[in-house]
Parts: sequence; C-alpha cells; structure tokens
Amino acid sequence: MSKTTDKSREAWLAKAKTLSEALPYLRRYAGKTFVVKYGGHAMGDDSVTETFARDVVLLKQVGINPIVVHGGGPQIGQMLERLKIKSSFIDGLRVTDRDTVEIVEMVLSGSINKQIVAAINAAGGLAVGLSGKDGNLIQARKLKRTRRETDSNIEKILDLGFVGEPRRINPKILATFAASDIIPVIAPIGVGSQGETYNINADTVAGAVAGAVNAARLVLLTDVAGVLDKSGRLISEMTIDEARGLIRDGTIHGGMIPKIETCISAVEENAEAAVILDGRAPHAVLVEIFTERGAGTLISAG
Repeated sequence: MSKTTDKSREAWLAKAKTLSEALPYLRRYAGKTFVVKYGGHAMGDDSVTETFARDVVLLKQVGINPIVVHGGGPQIGQMLERLKIKSSFIDGLRVTDRDTVEIVEMVLSGSINKQIVAAINAAGGLAVGLSGKDGNLIQARKLKRTRRETDSNIEKILDLGFVGEPRRINPKILATFAASDIIPVIAPIGVGSQGETYNINADTVAGAVAGAVNAARLVLLTDVAGVLDKSGRLISEMTIDEARGLIRDGTIHGGMIPKIETCISAVEENAEAAVILDGRAPHAVLVEIFTERGAGTLISAG
C-alpha cells in the first residue's frame, strides 16, 4: 500500500511541477488569441479528437482565446466516392464544380464542423460552429493558378472551379467571441461577391484569420513533426528569411512548401509567430505553448 501511495505522490508532484513551470507562459499568453488549424488524418481518430478538444478547452480556461479552423479533405473524398461523384486534383487542390462544392459545404460546415463542436462541448467548453458565410466572416474570390507548358513555354490559366482564396476576413464577429466564453470553430468555406460558395484550403484560411486578428500564434496541426533538415532532424525555430532560404535550397519541399508559405504570410500580416506541429502527438499544442523547448517548428519575423 505504501508503495502505491509513494508512486501516486510522485505522480502528483510531477504534475504540480509541470503546472509551476507553465506559469510564466500562462502569464505571457493570457488574453492572447491563438488560431489552431485542426486537420489531417488525426481528425479520423476519436481519441485524438477528444484530447484535442480538452486541450482547446484548457486554453480557454487559462485566459487564452482559441479559434479553431478545421479541414476535412479525406472526409470529403469519402463522401464524393459514396455519391459516385468523380473528383480530380491540380497541384494538390481539388477541382470543385457546382455539384462538388455543394458536397464540400455539406461535409465541412455540417458533419465535420459539428463533430468538433460536440467534442469541445463534451470536454466542458462552449463551442459554436461557423462557416465563412456566417457574418461574412470569410469574403472570398476565385483562386487563380497558372501552369507553364514545358513544350511551348506558354503559361496556361487553370480553372479549379469553385476553389477560392480569402479576400478579406471580418474580425468583428471573432472579437465578439473573444470577449465571451465561446470558442469559434470555423469551416473553410468562403462567400464571393455574388453570394457564390468557395472551397478554400484550411491552412490558408487559418493563416488569413491569424493575420486579421493579430494572433499570438498560428498553430498548424499536421501529420508530421514539423520541418526537418536534410539529416531528418527537427528544426525547432526559424525566421522568415531562413524559411525562404530552406525552400530555395530544397530542404523544404513538396506539401510542406504551402504550409510554410501560409506561416510566412500570417507573420507578415501581423501574427506574432506560426508553428507547425504533429497533431497526432498527445497534447502537442500544450507542449508547444507551455514549455520552453516546444514541440514543433516555430516561424517568426526574426
């Protein structure tokens, strides 16, 4: 019995020590806004979602204002497959025609958004789901992409359909939530000038929101630990200039490039810093925010 008691006491002391070490960070970030993008394959794991929801509620309880932006690419693909709607990609972006955008909106603003809202509420928070259409939160325009033909060297305009990019973020509605107990959960659906619906990359939306609200942190939860150097080791911190240099020399490549570009854009638009984390790691957000070492790759102005 005494051994069990001693072990329990050690565990309690360890928890108390952790809380004590977190105090400077609690004081530093009190009243600050954190934009957290939740996506990737971690969204399909109920236990990961439950842990994520508890962490978000904790942020709100200690005085931080979390704003959650979520993705849902795999879930959209599954629904399109069930409905036998063919889908194609150009440069990693889903070509979205009128039929597809209706399904995208249904999945993002409907089932996924409400699942995350329900998880946060079950963890003791008070979450409200939104899409970019609500309160004209995300005013969007059609995303324009070009591709240069290798044979003719002619630049060709690509038509991605109803794929958009943020034109303006309306921060007023988010300021209202920040002054309350409510945690906003945003689906990356934008509205065009004629009321049309646009499917927008969730990372891009999170970055635009972080810049618009002058967030202390943009947190991108992904399926990787962060940015790795050419030896496969995690780079814990870098400036914007260093990040651009790593893109030029090929250290940052593939799907990591648009994520880094989103982080750079957010910081240049007045977010204090951005960080890329592995969303599958337990309590990754808390480790990043409340410990000296952090858990991922931090990008700052320098």
